[in-house]
Amino acid sequence: MSTDDQLKQQLDDFRKDFHKLRSEISRVIVGQTEILDDTLISLIAGGHVLLEGVPGLGKTLTVRTLADALHLDFHRIQFTPDLMPADLVGTQVIAETADGRKVFEFQKGPLFANVLLADEINRATPKTQSALLEAMQEHSVTVAGVTHRLSEPFFVMATQNPLEMEGTYPLPEAQLDRFFVKLLVKYPKVSDLETILDRTTENFKPHANAVLTGERILQMSQLSRLIPIAADVRRYGIALVVATHPDHELASAAAKKYVRYGASPRGLQALILGAKIRAILDNRYHVARDDLRTMALPVLRHRMILNFEGQAEGISTDDVIRKLMADVKEDALTNV
Repeated sequence: MSTDDQLKQQLDDFRKDFHKLRSEISRVIVGQTEILDDTLISLIAGGHVLLEGVPGLGKTLTVRTLADALHLDFHRIQFTPDLMPADLVGTQVIAETADGRKVFEFQKGPLFANVLLADEINRATPKTQSALLEAMQEHSVTVAGVTHRLSEPFFVMATQNPLEMEGTYPLPEAQLDRFFVKLLVKYPKVSDLETILDRTTENFKPHANAVLTGERILQMSQLSRLIPIAADVRRYGIALVVATHPDHELASAAAKKYVRYGASPRGLQALILGAKIRAILDNRYHVARDDLRTMALPVLRHRMILNFEGQAEGISTDDVIRKLMADVKEDALTNV
């Protein structure tokens, strides 16, 4: 078998495993196809997910079901205003050795898991929220000057209530940028509500079985990075990101008017990685501009800060992204 044939077979297996995992989760979660796809894309890309929606839409159940469908360790942390950083990371405790000596011993916190559910993350104070920063970026934590590595894969799924709700704190911009995507969980359709009632008010309770291992997720992550992207398509991705910067020469009119700070290079990396996985799922072996446009909203919406005018007019970052996608030309960076 040639190298090309081997790669084709590996990508076919990638799609099969992706759909197997999504199908298993769909045994419990009704509808929310886009949410599930973007969540699994983030997992494979090695990123983290922020789910936003009002209580009762199944955000926590989605994370629990994902953990059930994977052979991975799962921990849940309920964020509250009195939660402290040590409650996440762990702390040094005094232990007694066999010969009676007292020594300090590191007791791991719930952060040490493969899949971490940070439930209602914006109900904790910014100090506690920031305790996740090192773990999300470096996959390690430092306590008392000692660095402790986390198990791979390490995947954080955080849920948050809309900021307009009482008792919430906005996430620091540096932490928001660590999330691969931010997904907005909507109310289910009427037909989905029928199915939800069947699954939750009847005697039958569906359950997801473990179908993939952490090792397989890491293999899929490495495979996705082999997908090529043409230079002109990559430049188009760069153009989409720099169009969010109000002071850049290629800034869109909407960004100049409504945006204070645009997306970071980390956002561009997420855009490209997500587009590569989208290409695989669409049975293609190269990235297209449509892949970038599909990933633009979930990848960029939380990486932009609106100015006062944007907030006063009730403009959302999604509105700005849609406007700039309409404005940015496919050859925007040809002469730059």
